[in-house]
Amino acid sequence: MVALAGASFAGEIPQAERRSGYELMSRETRAMQDDDTANPGMLAVLEGSALWARKTGAGGRACADCHGDARASMKGVAARYPAYDATLKRPVNLEQRINLCRTERQQSPALAYESRELLALTAYVARQARGVPIDIPVDARTQPFLDRGRAAFYRRQGQLNLACSQCHDDNWGRRLAGNTIPQAHPTGYPVYRLEWQSLGSLQRRLRNCLVGIRAEPYEYGAPEMVELELFLMWRARGMAIETPGVRP
Repeated sequence: MVALAGASFAGEIPQAERRSGYELMSRETRAMQDDDTANPGMLAVLEGSALWARKTGAGGRACADCHGDARASMKGVAARYPAYDATLKRPVNLEQRINLCRTERQQSPALAYESRELLALTAYVARQARGVPIDIPVDARTQPFLDRGRAAFYRRQGQLNLACSQCHDDNWGRRLAGNTIPQAHPTGYPVYRLEWQSLGSLQRRLRNCLVGIRAEPYEYGAPEMVELELFLMWRARGMAIETPGVRP
């Protein structure tokens, strides 16, 4: 089964044709992402930098006390997540890893999904991987989770009976409700979406899609969400991290 990790599948976008959502945006939106002084996601990165150095919890420890300068210790880390956790025996995404560090190392409460603090820390850590190619390690432990995430991507669901692949593999580049359909490569998360007027996680976007096809969205952090996230990151293998991305 592990041999499938490097394979491509019928209907999958060939590697040479992969396009980040960045490439499908207007010139003005690309310019906003490119300029750190205009990119609204950089406000969260700056807040995350402060949180990185702030002591918290009963342990009275800061992220920096263990990991030092994030520019060195976190370089490229986000490009490898979701990653397998040997203790939990399942993959965890970057937000979950941050919360595991908080609860286990800092003796501090976990941060809520989509909270300002968790988004800021995630954006700060992921920012250290900007420009690094996505490289999701796959072995016998992670393969079953990857397979389930792939199955979810190609499975029709919801009242509209649509699969993720029908939009993002089969119809990317076309217009839907006035917007260009992207290939759904999660290269820039957390992203600042102009539609939201805020920063948001990949799981927020996935839940939006599920609601859009009139399917019941999974809870944040649910195994099904992490499996789909794992597949999407693997599907984008070789593409560069852009965090913090800006999207329409």
